[in-house]
Amino acid sequence: MNKRTRVLVVDDESIIRESLRDWLTGAGYEILTAGSGEEALRLVKQKSVKIMLADLIMPGMDGIELMKEARKIVPTISTVIITAHATVQTAITAMREGAHDYIEKPFCPERVELLLKSLLERQELIEENVSLRKRLEARRRAVDAIIARSPRMLSVLELVKTVAPSNATVLILGQSGTGKEVIARAIHRQGRRYHKPLIVTACATLPEGLLESELFGHEKGSFTGAVERTQGKFEAARGGTVFLDEIGEINAKTQIHLLRALEEKKITRIGSNEEIDVDVRVIAATSRDLKAMTESGQFREDLYYRLNVMTIELPPLRERKEDILPLAGHFLRRYAAENEKDVNGFSPELVELMLSYTWPGNVRELENMVERGVILAPGEEITLAEAPHDMAAATPQEGDTIDAVVRNHILKVLRQADGNISEAARILGIQRMTLYNKMKKYDLRADKACV
Repeated sequence: MNKRTRVLVVDDESIIRESLRDWLTGAGYEILTAGSGEEALRLVKQKSVKIMLADLIMPGMDGIELMKEARKIVPTISTVIITAHATVQTAITAMREGAHDYIEKPFCPERVELLLKSLLERQELIEENVSLRKRLEARRRAVDAIIARSPRMLSVLELVKTVAPSNATVLILGQSGTGKEVIARAIHRQGRRYHKPLIVTACATLPEGLLESELFGHEKGSFTGAVERTQGKFEAARGGTVFLDEIGEINAKTQIHLLRALEEKKITRIGSNEEIDVDVRVIAATSRDLKAMTESGQFREDLYYRLNVMTIELPPLRERKEDILPLAGHFLRRYAAENEKDVNGFSPELVELMLSYTWPGNVRELENMVERGVILAPGEEITLAEAPHDMAAATPQEGDTIDAVVRNHILKVLRQADGNISEAARILGIQRMTLYNKMKKYDLRADKACV
């Protein structure tokens, strides 16, 4: 129990305030005091107060009125009414109005301390339940929150839902920027280990000599700079998940230790002979061709097969065109809000470019483009003028004209929406009238799209 919980004592009698402050401070609580309801409310606004002891009868604002006002500021605050008029009716009134309990003057300090302990236990249970509900909600929304309209990504998300409840090791393949960490987090949150940590390690960013220590920990003095015993990622994630990003970058020695961790569920810190049991799920990701690396001897074949129990391959953004505009709209809303700018759309020319561009940086490049556009846009739309030069100078892919790419994309979306113009406009992230104009330009009819 956290005994440093802040408690506010409100009483117009200084001797009551000081007595409670001295006693409860000695018992380990942090005590604030106020001589009136008005002063108490100022403290509630300024400080993080969990429990309030308030005198029932005070000049001006009484204890029950104070309790009601305090709850408007901090809905979870627990209030105990102090009364010198300890009648049954007083207690009933206080409890009916929302007080958690009451104490009589003169009161026994031990009784107050026991009451605070009980209230703290109750609050901890409430907070734990709130936290659990938030985790459950995050778990439920983990996959649903991923923006996907394309058939390939929808298949990926179905596979995530299937794989997540198991304890199987998962290997996520995909180009840089395709969202491998997003998928790893969705697997963790949908799985049985969602209430335990997800520990992320970016293998490509750590020097060879430090990666092994980062993953498995080290003992004091085991190498230069090891000034104390340090826990590794596998220990920190006990019961949870370790996500190893860019697994293809780890060296041969670390590959051996990782294979042992996967096969035997045991690790050994650098500089130690003690075996440590670790119960973790491993999710790995790479943008490299691990199969080819095993054939060339760069990556252990036995480790490859141990990692490759379940494989999820993420398509590049250019192969999931149906997702480009919904993703762009999502990033637009986020960065417009973050930058407090009234930017709410893309110019038709930029939409056409986004749909024809090859996106070598994938979703990450799209996000960066939208963030840049929001910052630079002088009006309500992001235009070609705000697009990065290399993107604006790009030619349409595979010999297609921009018009052909846009026409085919609109046709696909119209079919997906069963010819419903409003639904198609929503998927495309544009206004109905804009879609009508596009359909007229490209000679498209909603009733023919589904034929």
